[in-house]
Amino acid sequence: MAEITPEIVAQHGLSAEEYDRVLHALGREPNLVELGIFSVMWSEHCSYKSSRLHLKKLPTTGPQVICGPGENAGVIDIGDGQAAIFKMESHNHPSYIEPYQGAATGVGGILRDVFTMGARPVANMNALRFGRPEHPKMRHLISGVVHGIGGYGNCVGVPTVGGEVNFHPAYDGNILVNAMTVGIADQDKIFYSAASGIGNPIVYVGSKTGRDGIHGATMASADFDEKSDEKRPTVQVGDPFTEKLLIEACLELMASDAIVAIQDMGAAGLTSSSVEMASKGGVGIELNMNAVPQREEGMTPYEMMLSESQERMLMVLKPGREDFAEAIFRKWELDFAVIGHVTDTGRMVLTFDGETVCDIPLGPLADEAPLYDRPHVPTPAPKALVDVPECVDPAADLLTLMGSPDIASRRWIWEQYDTQVGADTVQRPGGDAAVVRVHGTDKGLAITTDCTPRYCYADPVEGGKQAVAETWRNLTAVGAQPLAITNCLNFANPQRPEIMGQIVGCLEGMSEACRALDYPIVSGNVSLYNESKATGGGSAILPTPAIGGVGLLADWSKSATIAFKQTGDVLVLIGTPRGQLGQSLWLRELHGREEGPPPRVDLAAERAAGDFVRAQITKGAITACHDVSDGGIAVAVAEMALAGNIGALISHLPVGNPAELFAEDQGLYLATIDDAQLLDFLGAGDAAGVKVERIGRTIANRVIFELARGDHCVSIADLRSAHEGFFPQLMAGEVEA
Repeated sequence: MAEITPEIVAQHGLSAEEYDRVLHALGREPNLVELGIFSVMWSEHCSYKSSRLHLKKLPTTGPQVICGPGENAGVIDIGDGQAAIFKMESHNHPSYIEPYQGAATGVGGILRDVFTMGARPVANMNALRFGRPEHPKMRHLISGVVHGIGGYGNCVGVPTVGGEVNFHPAYDGNILVNAMTVGIADQDKIFYSAASGIGNPIVYVGSKTGRDGIHGATMASADFDEKSDEKRPTVQVGDPFTEKLLIEACLELMASDAIVAIQDMGAAGLTSSSVEMASKGGVGIELNMNAVPQREEGMTPYEMMLSESQERMLMVLKPGREDFAEAIFRKWELDFAVIGHVTDTGRMVLTFDGETVCDIPLGPLADEAPLYDRPHVPTPAPKALVDVPECVDPAADLLTLMGSPDIASRRWIWEQYDTQVGADTVQRPGGDAAVVRVHGTDKGLAITTDCTPRYCYADPVEGGKQAVAETWRNLTAVGAQPLAITNCLNFANPQRPEIMGQIVGCLEGMSEACRALDYPIVSGNVSLYNESKATGGGSAILPTPAIGGVGLLADWSKSATIAFKQTGDVLVLIGTPRGQLGQSLWLRELHGREEGPPPRVDLAAERAAGDFVRAQITKGAITACHDVSDGGIAVAVAEMALAGNIGALISHLPVGNPAELFAEDQGLYLATIDDAQLLDFLGAGDAAGVKVERIGRTIANRVIFELARGDHCVSIADLRSAHEGFFPQLMAGEVEA
């Protein structure tokens, strides 16, 4: 084997100090296979060495939590002996290098995390961040990512039911592609990854191993440079049809008693899956590399262990169940091979051609991996917003905002996804949260993904709170009880103290919100080094702690939607407006200013307003509901109007001046109620300690702002033209590359 030189160590992403730790752990020089295994297991992507210390501060337990972080996905109780299993993960670097396969394999990987635990996947979501729409590479990236998500999810037969998209120059050189999957399982049929049973067979199932994706985990733990295109071979290639077969075969085997433990081969492939299974079980593992199914000739143990070929799983079976399991996987036309067994040594031992090519203690690879308390400096408090511009014509400003990149309709995107496969999608993309019926029951799962990176950049603590609170609010707005969240923490280089300060601040805000809302974090992913030195790219991304929320509806048929239902309904604002315009899209899109503090999150008020809204939806008092977020009250009214093709008259300004109609105050909801219910509704709000005020009513065809100095009006037709036009115009003529 090759001599291990300092250059080879550096190529594997290990610092000199980390290599010294390798020498100490082994008591000798590693060979190339062992060095490769240490490099991927100690990468940020696998070890979380820069974030683990701070992640421990997050609340992860609650009466609804069956399994929190540490497994393939989080598990929560949804009643009747059923569980929801879900997680969100990143595939950022691969999607920038090769957008179609990067996004497609991101979907495939998160699906495997969920069905590995015994759940049938029922819904996919995503959270996407792109750079400037006019950037020369951006149309290609958008097209490839959207086609990749749709191509994989549509073919595997799991509906993509929602998501979010932001644009900002900070993502010019490093887009973000975060994928989320939710599945349903019986609580007595949940599978975990800890290997056990000395001598038990270890089996490999799924697709053959190739050379694609080698060092993908290491690549995902470094920033980009001018040679990012040369990293294309590190991007995996997916096959959704094989994934569909793998889902069915695994679920069929899971209906038996044959499986002791199971783990998907995700980042770092066979290395991470085998190390995690053995270390969680406190056992050792021995693998015969000649037995690994291979699709290319002459593969070395190094390549096999570091390959990230897709659609593969590793299992520990009960002794004597090999033939039974093999028959199932052969029926589904999938590879099956016994490649090793569980040992009592606490070591990973690999053999090839009759020789031992790796012998590593498991402790240093997993639980004893490097853990850093990196220096961090808090983000300076943003300066107060001064010289607030005047809003002369709120109708004209609304028309501009509705066609802006961050607010424009995402129809062009979600119409490329199969949102209905499975026939259980109750609310499609376009509302506050997707709703999927729990098959065969009256229950529904509400699902949302949210984050406002510009808030996190201005004030990480408030931004972290807001990201969690917005998911809670979006679930509430459809009538669901928020249960738990997953996250995908996307940040730049943690070795820069200001970036580490963003990480620490966002986690502090997230933790505070989760505790105040009884809304624990049950799974997640950390993606660091999201920045680029590439020509034409930005530097660091905005701090983007994407949150995926899941809530439960006892009766999906009682869920609320954002669409106005009829003219003549009363339009009410629930919560206390504050007119905070700092970091608002109105300030940015209309006046070119990204300034001021983000809107403050009052968690006690957030909880009170949300509990009130949910109770009123359950009672049937609310005919339409929508939370206030990007673009403020004015944009929320327009979105409700477009969804129902019914207009609104805003006859009472709930704020001091017209500009504050675009303030992105937190903890606010707009709702419509029948006129005859108004007094009872106002009384219920008063009893709950929640401010409720009538601000207008629904009318036909137009949105009118009735101001003291005159009315300002925009037609539904003009709003729709602006709202629906952005993506088709941007993507005109773009085809999948």
